[in-house]
Amino acid sequence: MKVGFIGLGNMGLPMAEGLVAAGFEVAGFDVAPISSDVVRLADTAREAVAGAEAVILMLNRGDIVADVLSDILPAMIAGAHVIDCSTIDVASARANEASCKAHHIPYLDAPVSGGVAAAAAGSLTFMVGGTKEALDFAMPLLEVMGQKIVHCGDSGAGQAAKICNNMILGITMIGTCEAFALADKLGLSRQKMYDVVSGASGQSWSMTSYCPAKGVGPQTPADNDYKPGFSADLMLKDLRLAQSASDDAGMTTQMGALATELYRRFVEEGQGSGKDFSAMLEDMTS
Repeated sequence: MKVGFIGLGNMGLPMAEGLVAAGFEVAGFDVAPISSDVVRLADTAREAVAGAEAVILMLNRGDIVADVLSDILPAMIAGAHVIDCSTIDVASARANEASCKAHHIPYLDAPVSGGVAAAAAGSLTFMVGGTKEALDFAMPLLEVMGQKIVHCGDSGAGQAAKICNNMILGITMIGTCEAFALADKLGLSRQKMYDVVSGASGQSWSMTSYCPAKGVGPQTPADNDYKPGFSADLMLKDLRLAQSASDDAGMTTQMGALATELYRRFVEEGQGSGKDFSAMLEDMTS
């Protein structure tokens, strides 16, 4: 299968390279300068999708996805599918599906979870919205890039699942960082804190798989000067998407709103921009 891949950033490039390793013919494009010994790089988005049976998008914002689609849809071949792995708002995903449908192109919103390490390992989780027929078409690609693929429902359902998941993640990371900061003040070693909590009722993915404390638990961005696996800037973006969805649904998510404000301060008023989202621990203890 020929694949066009647009958006070769920290996540997109290892995903595209994994597809090449699995035998797919991939042409990639990114507006930023990119180098790859694996993926054939195109000069334009239209060139990347020329002749492609599947087009994968991994972009930063809903408006960028819409702009790219308006550019590439007229250049796509009959029978091609769009698999949008970007994290965007639900309304934009549904509008993108309508744009693709007008060109007789099936569209899946298929955001991912797992971060850069999972992208490189081909062990992402995909949360997919769209028709079963489109998902069946996309499965050979998704199974290379991920180890768990969940069909969440109709168009937009994948994005709904992603923003709910990341709202939980933002909240639990803040709680984990606060607990380590409190342990420091109480004279409890971070290692002992981890040893207890990782096997007790306070256990979470933020603690056991992505520990924000350097030298504790498995290797994480904390052990690499908080260089992003998942940046604080992107966490703030996703929390804002969750708050927008909450407003649209006519409900209040109080913990989500507080997490959004704390990450806003961290990114926009503190030292968080450009760092991993777990670096909030460093901010709390500095």
